[in-house]
Amino acid sequence: MSVRLPVLPGTSAGASAAGLAPDVACTRCGACCVAPDIAALDKPLGRPCPHLGEDDLCTIYERRPEVCRAYQADALCAEIAAPTRAERVRRYLAHFGLEEEAVRVARDGETSMRAAREPRAPIC
Repeated sequence: MSVRLPVLPGTSAGASAAGLAPDVACTRCGACCVAPDIAALDKPLGRPCPHLGEDDLCTIYERRPEVCRAYQADALCAEIAAPTRAERVRRYLAHFGLEEEAVRVARDGETSMRAAREPRAPIC
């Protein structure tokens, strides 16, 4: 059984009304706060946003960066649906072919997007 949650302010309802995107409700799954890197927060790929609560909700929702405010739930949200946040994140990364980069970021213990993106000398 799926539950359709109300669309959060700043998500797809306004875009849908303007004809920009289909009406996809945010399910508050947390994947968009973990999988992508977020430059405004210096958050690396595959790492949870430091403001993501245990309940998968933003702890600074009213003060979140513009990139987070502008994010709109879309068909990808339905495509990556899964019972756990970890599985949703894995599916997101796989969709964009970013699994290896996320593994490297985790392996290297990167906590900064800028540091994670610095060119590295090849290991011989």
